[in-house]
Amino acid sequence: VIGRPDEARRAVAEADIRSIAASLEIYRLDNRQYPTTEDGLQALVTRPADAPAWAEGGYLPVLPVDPWGMAYLYTSPGETADYDLLTLGADKAPGGEGVNADLRSRPGQDG
Repeated sequence: VIGRPDEARRAVAEADIRSIAASLEIYRLDNRQYPTTEDGLQALVTRPADAPAWAEGGYLPVLPVDPWGMAYLYTSPGETADYDLLTLGADKAPGGEGVNADLRSRPGQDG
């Protein structure tokens, strides 16, 4: 990855998204729903007031930021799935191609 920083950043973002998505699934198993948009991904680190169950130590030790210094975006319910989880890529704007392309989780398809 040395000499290929763009590919390395995309790989880190993809790994982060898989990790966050896995944590969201465990949260859902414990609480029978995903965190709300209002609770956001912070619900994986700090117990929301309305969460009936909580994993000792949380679902993530810290909330990662994407390799371009931005927060991962989360909404629940999502536009076409139970939730949307994404990063906007290097350009920090919707859409784009290559390193500027959005990277998103595909709930139920992340394997």
